[in-house]
Amino acid sequence: MYFKIIIMKNKKQEVRIEQEQYLELQRCFSELLKQCTGVKFKINPEAWYDNQEIMQLLFISKRTAQHYRDSKLISFSQVGNKIYYKGENIIALLEGNFIKNKF
Repeated sequence: MYFKIIIMKNKKQEVRIEQEQYLELQRCFSELLKQCTGVKFKINPEAWYDNQEIMQLLFISKRTAQHYRDSKLISFSQVGNKIYYKGENIIALLEGNFIKNKF
């Protein structure tokens, strides 16, 4: 038994694989999905993070990070044009804005 896989990039391309290969591919994708859904960022309180890293960790824009600094919501250090945040300050920001569910 064969399975047909259609790959769409710039043009349609068909690939035929045997059932055994298809099941192995499906198992690999399932395993990868399990690993990705369990990913959590761990913030090391002792580490320093630059502006790009905090934007990725908190899913915020450069402007939002600037707003947090201007509003004194988060402490930071600046060396030249580079901004750095201590992990413990990122954690304090998150914990300080934690809203507990009433239920």
